[in-house]
Order: sequence, then structure tokens, then C-alpha cells
Amino acid sequence: MASPPPPPSLLLLFLTLVAATASSLTCTTQKLTDSKNNLYSNCLDLPALDSFLHWTHDPTNASLSVAFAAAPPNSGGWVSWGINPTAIGMQGAQVLAAYKADNGAVTVKTLDLKSYTAIVPGKRSFDVWDVRGEEVRGVIRIFATVKVPEKVESVNHVWQVGPSVTAGRIDRHDFGPSNMNSKGVLSFNGAQVG
Repeated sequence: MASPPPPPSLLLLFLTLVAATASSLTCTTQKLTDSKNNLYSNCLDLPALDSFLHWTHDPTNASLSVAFAAAPPNSGGWVSWGINPTAIGMQGAQVLAAYKADNGAVTVKTLDLKSYTAIVPGKRSFDVWDVRGEEVRGVIRIFATVKVPEKVESVNHVWQVGPSVTAGRIDRHDFGPSNMNSKGVLSFNGAQVG
């Protein structure tokens, strides 16, 4: 015999708890470590798309270790983070995009955003290593270490979330205010400039 559906009040309580858990994330509630199991030195609650960037800059070898965390708009969606070596914004950015594949593993791809219509897999103009992805309670995290120019004090960075992946290809994201404002300057002294 089939079980009766849960009462509406129980379903509402469950949905409220799930929403509260996702919205309660902040840098202070997350403790992420890099590939060497070191806690990241810095974290930013990014100003758009309920996303977070944990990072450590090492000027001795001109590297930037990052962990980007965001929830895609739905379970079939994707998240991305990257650096734009020439400007603030998406056009010209080179990004790491991650999504949960059909087998449950998180796949991380490299994309070169030559223009808003030419988003193609491609090699970056900078080295990246220790790339991996994971999904925890609906939040996808991208981990990587990026080679940055020596003696720089900041980089232009971008981030994004999108609703779907079709046959391993990242589909277009929304163009709402949060999506259009997911860019900034990551200053290695800890300040972020819009």
C-alpha cells in the first residue's frame, strides 16, 4: 500500500530548511583547503550570484590558488570562475566551468570567451594546475591554482552560473542584473573593486 503524501506543513518546513541552509553560506561559515590541505588565506562573499571565492596569493612563485563556490540555478546547471587578462568583464575571459555529469562526478572544463557568441573550449594564456571540482549539498566548487604575472597586485576576475548543459556543452546563462554584475578586480591586498 502506498504511503500518503506528507502534510503540506511538513513539506513547507523542509523547503524552508533547505533554502535557509543554502542562503546561510558566507565566507565565515566555510572552511576550504587547497591541494596541500592548507586553509585559504582569504575569502570574499562575492557581490553577485550568491557565490564565494577563497584564495591565496603566493608572490614567491606568482601563483593564485582559488576555490570558487556557487550553486547553479538548478541541479543540471553549471558554475564558472575565471580571469580576464585584458579587461573587466566576460569578453576575453578565460574560465573554468564546472557541472555535475550524468555519472555524478563534477566535470571541469576550460573555456575561452573570445566574444559573447564564441564560447569555446580552449587553452588559456596562463598556466593552471591542481584543477578539480566537487559538489556539496547543491553547491559546486572549483579548485585550481593559476599562474599570474609576477609582481601584479590584482587581476580582473569573472564568475557566472547557468541553468543547463547540453551534451557536455555549457548553455547560455541568464542576463539579469546579478549575471551582468558578476565581475570585478581581485586585489591581492584583500580589497575587491567593482
